[in-house]
Amino acid sequence: MSIVCAGGRGLFRRAGLGQPRRYPGQVRQTEFWNRMRAQFGEVYAQSVAKDYVFGSLGERTVERALAEGVDAKVVWRTVCDVFNVPENMR
Repeated sequence: MSIVCAGGRGLFRRAGLGQPRRYPGQVRQTEFWNRMRAQFGEVYAQSVAKDYVFGSLGERTVERALAEGVDAKVVWRTVCDVFNVPENMR
């Protein structure tokens, strides 16, 4: 089985297996959590995510909304609106 470079962009695929491997939305959630920690600090970010219920997320917490597939960008914008996060952090 040979390995083929897809267009020199660092994407590899095994010959005969179709499309290059793609990674699901983990990057967005990683960025989401980076922003949460930057805005609230490690401990308070976890508390906001676990304990605060957002009406605009269907009466869900951040953790529950993300677990149920709500886009991390939508969740972040909701957090920003409720907690008046400065524009430069949005």
